[in-house]
Amino acid sequence: MKISNYVAATGCLALTLFFFSAKSQTKAVLFDGTIVAGYVDHGAFINCTGPSIKFSKKPYTVLLGLLPSLRIKEDKVAAGAPKNAALTPNLGFGLTTAFRHVALQVPLYYNPKTAVKNGEWNVGVGLGYKF
Repeated sequence: MKISNYVAATGCLALTLFFFSAKSQTKAVLFDGTIVAGYVDHGAFINCTGPSIKFSKKPYTVLLGLLPSLRIKEDKVAAGAPKNAALTPNLGFGLTTAFRHVALQVPLYYNPKTAVKNGEWNVGVGLGYKF
């Protein structure tokens, strides 16, 4: 992961702590009813918020937790080489913020090591709807 990604994640966390003061409510949730679509690692994802820690102060909500996802990405391989499926299940984690019904998400996904590439973390961005 690049330094700029760490700076962005730290900035999001600092803003979260700044805006959520003494009157906010914190609790663990299994599902919050948020669906998000976005971009990560030259592909797309569709996910919902899974088990997480929820910080809320009406009308704002911030969730930090797991993100069960479907990732959509076409493999770029040599001609004749086998490809992975374009649609794969994946589990990420990250920060989801919501203002009323609009959700913004910064997920992190891990791509495992292959024969030609080392494993690496990828940061994405997504926009969604909170029911």
